Amino acid sequence: YGVLPFFPQRAPAPPTACSPRWGIFRNSSPRLPMSTHEEEKLLHRGIRPTAARLLVLRALLDAGCALSLADCEARLGTMERSTVFRALSTFAEHHLVHHVEDGTGQVKYALCADDCHCGETPADDPADLHLHFVCERCHRTLCLPDVPIPIPPLPAGFVVHTAGYVVRGICADCATRSRT
Repeated sequence: YGVLPFFPQRAPAPPTACSPRWGIFRNSSPRLPMSTHEEEKLLHRGIRPTAARLLVLRALLDAGCALSLADCEARLGTMERSTVFRALSTFAEHHLVHHVEDGTGQVKYALCADDCHCGETPADDPADLHLHFVCERCHRTLCLPDVPIPIPPLPAGFVVHTAGYVVRGICADCATRSRT
């Protein structure tokens, strides 16, 4: 059919360091070595690193507190809600994050420490579970991994698999700001 006369033809652009001819970086293969901190965290939990998962993980790391699906979505801008949800679900299945129900009506997702094994098997020790703190000023939900949840004695035949313990108040950052 050829080129229609009313569409001007342009000469092809010269190759640049980012063009497919050169790969991702000049003199490199199109596949980059997995060496970032985020990729290592995913691989440590048996999760295949994808661009979406890396972005969701970066949002959780940057936040420094538990985030809801809506919080993650807001931080990631144009990423589809279903993509964010699938990434968070995969993280939870592989124990990279744990769910926090802090009374706000939204499940929040908090990163687990690399050596955390909370809830991986039914035989896990509930001593791995920890306190969560909700700040009434900045509304952040924080994990306090050094404060274990007290497990009360239960009647015979009851078995604890998980427990949630949320304390509300003013976090250290907000308390410091109010004193100055």
